[in-house]
Amino acid sequence: MKDELFLRGHRIPMTKETVRALALERLELENACRFIDVGAGTGSVSIEAALRYPALDILAIERKEEALSLLAENVRHFGCQRVRIQSGMAPVPLDSTAEAIFIGGTGGHLTEIIDWALLHLNSGGRLVMTFILLENFTQALSHLKSCRVTALDGREIQVGELTALGQGHYFKPNNPTYLLSCQKKSGQEERNDA
Repeated sequence: MKDELFLRGHRIPMTKETVRALALERLELENACRFIDVGAGTGSVSIEAALRYPALDILAIERKEEALSLLAENVRHFGCQRVRIQSGMAPVPLDSTAEAIFIGGTGGHLTEIIDWALLHLNSGGRLVMTFILLENFTQALSHLKSCRVTALDGREIQVGELTALGQGHYFKPNNPTYLLSCQKKSGQEERNDA
């Protein structure tokens, strides 16, 4: 989906189109029943997931008041009633698990949110995170190496957009985004590791 389709607020973060496409591919939602979006911002990841997978149960968690109202507006704008919005700062108490969790914002609680996410992922579930700060990426990578995960993968995504300049064109660069993905080990994988 094009970024310009989403309602945008002042200083409300949004996972951009190219990053969102790779994140959704890494989440492997085609066979998932439940998906959790942490630090949902404008709701771009939740909404695109809802439009691609209409039967998917989606919980979007956001802590900022101005983002919550924009998130609700975008949910209404796209008619995505299956996206449930929860106000709160992760880690939040949940009574169920999911097949996939996306972390787009951590509010400074990165390792606690990773541990919470792994606790709330089903065996074999997918965890995908994006960062704009290299320090957060390296902290998450280091922490995940000590967790019960497999298929740990990282990407730096650097995109330039074709932009007119005088009579010519150039690629105007966006800031890089770092993407980290992994899978929670299944019970069988844990037994094989022992």
